[in-house]
Amino acid sequence: FDPSKPLSVMEAYVLDYLNFAIRWLHMIAGIAWIGASLYFVWLDSSLLPPKDAPSKDIGIGGEVWALHGGGFYRAQKFAVAPPELPQPPVPLHWFKWEAYTTWLSGFALLVLIYYVQADVYLIDRNVMDLTPVAAIAAGLGSLAMTWIVYDLLCRSPLGDNEPALAGVMFVLLAALAYGFTHMFSGRGAFIHFGAVIGTIMVANVFFVIMPGQRAMVAAKVAGTPVDPIHGQRGKQRSVHNTYFTLPVLFVMVSNHYAGFTNHKHAWAILMAISLAGALIRLYSVLSHRGNKQHSLWMIGYGILIGLFVALFPKPVEQPAGGVTFGEVKRIIDAKCTVCHAAQPTHSGFNAPPKNVLLETAAQIKSQAQQINQQTVATRAMPPGNLTKLTDDERALIGAWVAGGAKTGAAAQ
Repeated sequence: FDPSKPLSVMEAYVLDYLNFAIRWLHMIAGIAWIGASLYFVWLDSSLLPPKDAPSKDIGIGGEVWALHGGGFYRAQKFAVAPPELPQPPVPLHWFKWEAYTTWLSGFALLVLIYYVQADVYLIDRNVMDLTPVAAIAAGLGSLAMTWIVYDLLCRSPLGDNEPALAGVMFVLLAALAYGFTHMFSGRGAFIHFGAVIGTIMVANVFFVIMPGQRAMVAAKVAGTPVDPIHGQRGKQRSVHNTYFTLPVLFVMVSNHYAGFTNHKHAWAILMAISLAGALIRLYSVLSHRGNKQHSLWMIGYGILIGLFVALFPKPVEQPAGGVTFGEVKRIIDAKCTVCHAAQPTHSGFNAPPKNVLLETAAQIKSQAQQINQQTVATRAMPPGNLTKLTDDERALIGAWVAGGAKTGAAAQ
């Protein structure tokens, strides 16, 4: 892919199909990973000490009875490890490929959309004038460095104090969100924030949980005592992952909400929604244990309601004398039709995005509300403000729409 040249029909088709196929895989794997994670966190929080002597004698630390799909289930967890591992043909199930597949497919999407088309989706030169190489290097570097810092914090004495660790991580992630929104486009900043958290989550599985489980199995095979530290570390990282889940899910859909990603305080909005998600998830985890802290979900949803009020759009003021359609069309011809034309001239597009054409008066009038939504209300367009649409031009478009989107004389 050469960003200096328009996409060919074949290149556009291949990119679109890969986007579809990988995104679908990402969704499937993500559902499997998150579903398993939520289930096991619930399971661990719902365990009760066994009452029968045989279970106690073999080291069962807790159990839970459940009813699902017309069947009774009795799940038991050993305090440390079983007296012996199951022998073939009884399998020992491992949960890892859901996590790995989710991250690998997500990273592939990051490359396909934000790195291959960095000039369109990752870079906003009104924010920072980066080259694609510099922007991609910054994105990749953030994935590695954030994991290293997080892992060192967990292994430090701070890791024994969960509230303090959570506070430090929130401050560090807020600093990261601030940096991203002052470096990348709005969409690029949010997606990299999510990619950082997703990388921490899968690295917890790959570098901590799985090695610990392998060590536990190896100890049982060798007939040596199992070090309980592996179970403690694995549980700690699993709990961290469950609090990361809702913020990551928000980021996955955030590109549909340019009112968030393109806001001048986007980093604060991102952290507010992440905090709300973590608090709501904490409420769920504590509820599993019978400790319903209603204040947690009230604060979480209170944050979301507060955002709704704080971000409520202000009325558009009409300029003296109104706005003529000719003024608006000159702006659209110069700043919008490079993409929204039957034959786009911008190198990143082979066809108009979403098949929206803005070449004639009729086309522009029919899309007036969407133009206002995308360029004025949310500032989502142009992507990364590629064509440098100014605030005055956005205001002019907004005033034209507010005046009735007339294509004749001035909108009074």
